[in-house]
Amino acid sequence: MDWTTLFQTVLPYLPARYAGDIVSILTFLIAAAALVMRFWKPPAAGSRLSLLYKVVSSLAQSKGWNTNAYQPDAKALMIPAEASRTIEAAKLGLDPASTHPKAGEPPKSTA
Repeated sequence: MDWTTLFQTVLPYLPARYAGDIVSILTFLIAAAALVMRFWKPPAAGSRLSLLYKVVSSLAQSKGWNTNAYQPDAKALMIPAEASRTIEAAKLGLDPASTHPKAGEPPKSTA
């Protein structure tokens, strides 16, 4: 969903006072979620809090390039940028796909 399109479609039909309030509340919720994500350690994969963690993470827009390295359902492999994830994972006896913070998603193309 593209938020810009949603706002451009809905906001013209709302009185200015309500539109401003809605934007302020959404801005506050996103900022609060981002602050919570800064200090909240990810729960274990089987924890009941892992779903809440994912919701707060999504609201904080912690996806893609600014995703936390440690996720409830993935192992992070912290290696130098120039190192090969596949080689380093093999040294540790790990599946390379399970060592990426966004395990299960195909890598984004930079081309």
